[in-house]
Amino acid sequence: MDGIVQDITVGTKRGSDELLSACATNGPFIMSNSAPSAGEYTNGNDSKKFKGENRTSGIGPSRVIHIRKLPNDVTEAEVISLGLPFGKVTNLLMLKGKNQAFIEMNNEEAANTMVSYYNTVTPYLRSHPIYIQYSNHKELKTDNSPNQARAQAALQAVNAVQTANMAIAGTGVPDTAVNLSGQSPVLRIIVENLFYPVTLDVLHQIFSKFGTVLKIITFTKNNQFQALLQYADGSSAQHAKLALDGQNIYNACCTLRIDFSKLTSLNVKYNNDKSRDYTRPDLPSGDNQPTLDQTMAAAFDFLQHPSDYCLSVPGVHGALAPLGMPSAAAAAAAAASRIGIPGFASAANAVLLISNLNPERVTPQCLFILFGVYGDVQRVKILFNKKENALVQMFDCTQAQLAMSHLNGQRLHGKTMRVTMSKHQTVQLPREGQEDQGLTKDYSSSPLHRFKKPGSKNFQNIFPPSATLHLSNIPPSITEEDLKLLFSSTSGMVKAFKFFQKDRKMALIQMSSVEEAIQALIDLHNHDLGENHHLRVSFSKSTI
Repeated sequence: MDGIVQDITVGTKRGSDELLSACATNGPFIMSNSAPSAGEYTNGNDSKKFKGENRTSGIGPSRVIHIRKLPNDVTEAEVISLGLPFGKVTNLLMLKGKNQAFIEMNNEEAANTMVSYYNTVTPYLRSHPIYIQYSNHKELKTDNSPNQARAQAALQAVNAVQTANMAIAGTGVPDTAVNLSGQSPVLRIIVENLFYPVTLDVLHQIFSKFGTVLKIITFTKNNQFQALLQYADGSSAQHAKLALDGQNIYNACCTLRIDFSKLTSLNVKYNNDKSRDYTRPDLPSGDNQPTLDQTMAAAFDFLQHPSDYCLSVPGVHGALAPLGMPSAAAAAAAAASRIGIPGFASAANAVLLISNLNPERVTPQCLFILFGVYGDVQRVKILFNKKENALVQMFDCTQAQLAMSHLNGQRLHGKTMRVTMSKHQTVQLPREGQEDQGLTKDYSSSPLHRFKKPGSKNFQNIFPPSATLHLSNIPPSITEEDLKLLFSSTSGMVKAFKFFQKDRKMALIQMSSVEEAIQALIDLHNHDLGENHHLRVSFSKSTI
């Protein structure tokens, strides 16, 4: 499958940018001011004409759009689908021998929105990047040659569907998600084994390879990250499902499960990090989130100044291979921070600020155990003069974002934790002779890191805090009553317990609340059960 890197070995982080071919910048083309016709491009001088156009700039807006680099097997309906999200396509000229086409929109405003959109997102048809720019022709003139009859028939069919949609809906606005393949243009996406954060922008980058993505809505349901994604047409959705269902975004994790949605169109109210309508950059952000224009500015800034965002990442172990460039999430955060987008300040580092802690009970060790569920904690520092605050340095910024997304708002020691990105890039160890009272600990060499071993099952079993805990490494001599008594000693109440039928070394235990389960995990992870067995505790997605 083009553009998808197949898993070879477990233990390598693959950024979503590795799944895609490099995107080229669209360049303007200038042609004669007369309207092009089908016969105009049948002589032998076309190649010279297009070479000259490549060197010319200054095209003004036109409702005629020039499309290049089309795949050989592209259909007329697929070309038409490029324009449908932005308005009515009134004419089509296919030049299959040259892998080019022209489409005419019903007005310049629709054409302008279309070109502006595709200047920020490279469109794909059949896994091939294509290039779009204005034509300097003001209208299309097509003849009745056999080569153009099929194009006109396809255009008439699409217009008929649009008219029917308007009649059904009782509105003068056509459904931009015209279903050209008999399938819904909306996909329902579930990301399993979510070890690294999957953002809306990551999904857009991956799915844009298979067609024009109009809208995305992301949400969490049943403790699973999910998304609804709307294409311009059903054929793109069908192609994306066939190509991506079951694929991993990163090696051995973040597995895509894709089905067709029963919906045929999405209603997006805000453009922010949870939802976006790419055809409506004017939508408000809501909840103080950055607007689409700001996000695009951040992405553009990153492309213009990539060296500013090359993070200093030490040689890494296990499944986190060295990164020459920042991850997609880190790059976006760094770019946004650089141009001053609210809510993203200092988001590109690996240090978390934890506030509203219970100063009477919090210790570096308890934060190390808890945050270690979501990554390898390097250092922990409880602030000397503000012991209700602490800094936790994760192995990299991706792990930090994962820990923040799962632990912010959770209750610990009777108080609700607030977890945000710190302005600090590292946690400094105390200087020799400096008073610290044991509040700063270095855990970089700890044997308790969960993610050091390549191929570890821990990568596939990372879940949000829950009342049910997964226990493993249980020796044969330990009974159900032994474990119930042990977990009751953590000031919690055990509601249910179950050994695994096929493997008695593992069990599920359910506490009466998530807060009790968090405390039990902190207290009992790595607890010595005898017989050279140390208990392993993690959160489970299951219930008993």
